[in-house]
Amino acid sequence: MSLATQQSLESHYVMHTFGRSPVEFVEGHGMKLVGDDGREYLDFLAGIGVCSLGHGNAAVLSALEAQTKKLMHVSNYFFIEQRGQVAALLSKLANDDVDGACVLADAIAAGDETTAAALGAPAADEQVWETFFANSGAEANEGSMKLARLYAKRAGNGGNTIVCMRGGFHGRTLETIAATMQDWLQDSFRPLPGGFVACTPNDVDELRAIFKQLGSEICAVMLEPIQGESGVHPMTEEFMAAARDLAHEVGAVLIADEVQCGIFRSGKPFAFQTYGVEPDIMSLAKGIADGVPMGAVVAKKEIADVFKPGDHGSTFGGSCLAVAACAATLSALVRGDYAEHAAKVGAYMEQALAKLPHVTEVRGRGLMLGCDLDDAAGDAHDIVARALAAGAVINATGAHTLRFLPPLVCEEADVDSLIEILSDVLA
Repeated sequence: MSLATQQSLESHYVMHTFGRSPVEFVEGHGMKLVGDDGREYLDFLAGIGVCSLGHGNAAVLSALEAQTKKLMHVSNYFFIEQRGQVAALLSKLANDDVDGACVLADAIAAGDETTAAALGAPAADEQVWETFFANSGAEANEGSMKLARLYAKRAGNGGNTIVCMRGGFHGRTLETIAATMQDWLQDSFRPLPGGFVACTPNDVDELRAIFKQLGSEICAVMLEPIQGESGVHPMTEEFMAAARDLAHEVGAVLIADEVQCGIFRSGKPFAFQTYGVEPDIMSLAKGIADGVPMGAVVAKKEIADVFKPGDHGSTFGGSCLAVAACAATLSALVRGDYAEHAAKVGAYMEQALAKLPHVTEVRGRGLMLGCDLDDAAGDAHDIVARALAAGAVINATGAHTLRFLPPLVCEEADVDSLIEILSDVLA
């Protein structure tokens, strides 16, 4: 179906919640997307950080094809294949046990359930992380907040206030909008759920003042180690450590929203590991299943165990298809050493972006980068439109900020191609 036909039909029947760019993508392979007219585009957005292995990854496609022929859905009332292995893999990655994760991923990829079960069994001194499988980042964040409040009620300090960061973004449900401290996202939907307090990112003094005022009323600090939607703003090591320490002093927990910055994008399996500051709960989604909708709440066992049957649930969360896609995606990422690859190519890209005309600052880690433009460059959204016309898919998070979230298969040659396009667009 042509772009013109799709535009006409959507104008009548699809809710206008997105301002879509005038292109219809019908195919993809690796770093490339193909429009309905056959034209190829270099993809530096990856479905907003979702397609971690690029488009049309053979291992993921094979896993999905095999699973659809066997079983697509049975609900969470029953056990299914691979869910336990995937949860064990996430636990090892949360512990930054890349070697252990790689051996387990080999067994998963080979379909060796006996070996995978043996390798997945935790050692006596190993920190165990338990997973609740969800469908999206917003759902994972809701689950993380529910768990934090339930932990405070059943095993902690009894507080119910969550400290969140200004400029953060946690989703589009009413609860996650309430946790997203941006007025332009909140104003149209008030009244919003309560129990949230705003803090300025990286302002340790303000965070200390909040804890001094509220103390044990606080059950969690929730933050993105690298804020995405505000224009790629990393937390500082000092602030991350202060958030953990202040939370623990009053029996609260630290929640890391890793929906956008996690899953190998930052140069580690999870972004918090680049800081050396371990959270108690983390939220995952986007790149976890290479395009198949999936999210996850991952928490330390002593916290996760306050969840009992009936406290939380999901009809589609952790479905047969999502688990198959996640197993294939994580196995490929672990076995392909994509953390080191993302760090290397990201550093190359950061240096290249900094040399472009009108660029005033480049921020981020690994293959999650943002760059600010000076006033002479014009509106960043216009830059995005001109880049699309020139054959590159990028994104703007504001009038002066471009954001780049390419597939983790991105190579330096792909960066060179993007820089050539942007050099012309920004000239």
